Amino acid sequence: MNKRPSAVAATALALALTLDACSDSGDSADSTGSSAASVTAVSHIHGIGLDPADQHLYVATHEGIYTPDIKGDPELVGDSKDDFMGFTVAGDKTFYASGHPTSGGNKGLIKSTDAGKTWKSLSLSGESDFHALDFAHGTVYGYDATNGLVRTTKDGVSWKDGARLEALDIAVSPTDPGVVLVTTAGGVARSSDGGKTFTQGQEPVMALLSWTAKNALYGIDTSGGLNLSTDGGTTWKKVSTVPGGQPQALTAVSVEHVLAATQTGVFESKDGGKTFKKRLAVASSGGH
Repeated sequence: MNKRPSAVAATALALALTLDACSDSGDSADSTGSSAASVTAVSHIHGIGLDPADQHLYVATHEGIYTPDIKGDPELVGDSKDDFMGFTVAGDKTFYASGHPTSGGNKGLIKSTDAGKTWKSLSLSGESDFHALDFAHGTVYGYDATNGLVRTTKDGVSWKDGARLEALDIAVSPTDPGVVLVTTAGGVARSSDGGKTFTQGQEPVMALLSWTAKNALYGIDTSGGLNLSTDGGTTWKKVSTVPGGQPQALTAVSVEHVLAATQTGVFESKDGGKTFKKRLAVASSGGH
């Protein structure tokens, strides 16, 4: 891939800014939609998803898992206020996550079967922090940021190590368990062997990816532009710009139903990303 050094530096810097946001909760964000200081402050979002059991929205943040209450304000799920870095919905009330306990360290892979109320440690506690997780084909695919590895597990305990690289997000083809995409500073890198090896990243540079069951692949670039690919990431078409600034999380529920989080909240589109409505506001709660 031929690039001028200046272009490489620019794309690396753009992704680095997004990566920095994932380790610093002191983002500037307005509190539109949160009417009072007493409303729980959610400072930074790492993952979003809908529980297929009831279509409730769940948001993984620096301060625990939240869901909108009847007023649309963030309500803590369960008792944990740990830092949930990686997060994915695997099925009815079934979530996988990773991150850091409030006391410090790494959580490894954890699992909830009651929609985030309680969590069970499965493996790699103290060893790994997965910044990105995806569940497909009965397998958890993760990017272990502690060790710079793509890793997979079917039982949550025994892991297969894949490629070593620097990445931000991971997405797995809904039709082919061998096809895995990751976002890198050079663009979207592709694996055809389940994450063992990857091609060099190809532009455009995306921060976040999400694949629908109908094989529509959505990506958010580092400036918040929502893009759609119908050929597995080979070509992209810009759909819109997600409101609220720097992107933080993305989940494509279906071809038409897209959830995206930025600095000011979680936004929902039911027309394929053409228009968005705010589902949950984000307010700054200071740095960690």
